[in-house]
Amino acid sequence: MKIIKNIYLRWLLFAIGCTAVALGVVGIAVPLLPTTPFLILAAWCFLKSSKAAHDWMYRQRHIGGLLRDWDRNRAIARKSKIVAVSMIAISLLAMWLKIPILPVKIGVTVFLILVSVFIVTRPER
Repeated sequence: MKIIKNIYLRWLLFAIGCTAVALGVVGIAVPLLPTTPFLILAAWCFLKSSKAAHDWMYRQRHIGGLLRDWDRNRAIARKSKIVAVSMIAISLLAMWLKIPILPVKIGVTVFLILVSVFIVTRPER
């Protein structure tokens, strides 16, 4: 593991990692935010900026195993895939029913479809 030497870049990556963790946690309850990509981003940012924060993420009971699967095999467990894609589908349905702005609907739909394709095409453990 190589920690970046530039202190400013290291702090920037640490801040992005903290933000990604926060968004990932919020994404557990808010259907429009996909949790998995944010946690993967946070793990990478912490890998480059803070060994302590990186180790902390891997010790967490609910996400540590998922992150280890990702590190070792670039894999996402089938149960996690099903939950993620189901939440994305529910989010899309709610958005199409509640948001009147067509360009927003189209942009978010395209983004979430791409996220879903990414999730589904990853190998399973």
